[in-house]
Amino acid sequence: MDIHADVTAFSIGALSKRTGVHLETVRYYESIGIMPAPPRSPAGHRRFGQEHLKRLTFIKRSRELGFTLREIRALLALVDGGDYTCAEVHELTLSHLHDVREKIADLRRLEETLSEISQQCADGTIPDCPFIETLFR
Repeated sequence: MDIHADVTAFSIGALSKRTGVHLETVRYYESIGIMPAPPRSPAGHRRFGQEHLKRLTFIKRSRELGFTLREIRALLALVDGGDYTCAEVHELTLSHLHDVREKIADLRRLEETLSEISQQCADGTIPDCPFIETLFR
């Protein structure tokens, strides 16, 4: 994917509005190399193209699905190389699925703990709050 081939002129502000990604986040993604630097106008302003828009949308959606920047970088490396197989993507997504399932298990344990603690406080007659005491442990 040649990110510089499309020269549709989006300012960073327009790109931010179209994707819902904050300006500073776009700059950060540029600084860490997952968003390639766009060409600049004669006045030195960034000029983002359709491929930038597409890539930033990919990054944003990946983040919404809980992929880490490291995982996104790995997915983009496959895409940028252009020579990837579904099996390679499958391997990365299975790894992410494992992480998601671990987080779900952690959240279920948290829900159970919070439920138990909140039941101890339900009538408000216990002088010391069990929830606060649990946080101190």
